[in-house]
Amino acid sequence: MNQTEKHQLAGFDIRERGFSRPVVFEESGEGYHAILRYETTHVVTTAQATPGAALEELIRTLQGQGYSQLRSQLSVRKGAYLGSQEPWIEYPDPAHSTEQEGGWLKRVLRSFLRQSEDTHG
Repeated sequence: MNQTEKHQLAGFDIRERGFSRPVVFEESGEGYHAILRYETTHVVTTAQATPGAALEELIRTLQGQGYSQLRSQLSVRKGAYLGSQEPWIEYPDPAHSTEQEGGWLKRVLRSFLRQSEDTHG
């Protein structure tokens, strides 16, 4: 397999803990796979036509498992490290999860925690 890109993925896991981990994209004969390793979680997507499509599948899979407020940033392209040059891309949570998981107070607290992470991370 040939590695083509790497993204940084951040958000909240199923226990509502903030996380930030690299997502590796590997190319095979069938297409691109997104790979995330986080604690005991190891997710590998099915082959997709582009790294972007593989990342979107990974996001949907994680959201389906209860991950929330996910966002990604391209950090390596064609072997070149980009640092934080690229913008963060936010992936809105599915509409039902915000209503079910604590209401407005939790959303305010998460927003505050994200702002704190942005200034300290």
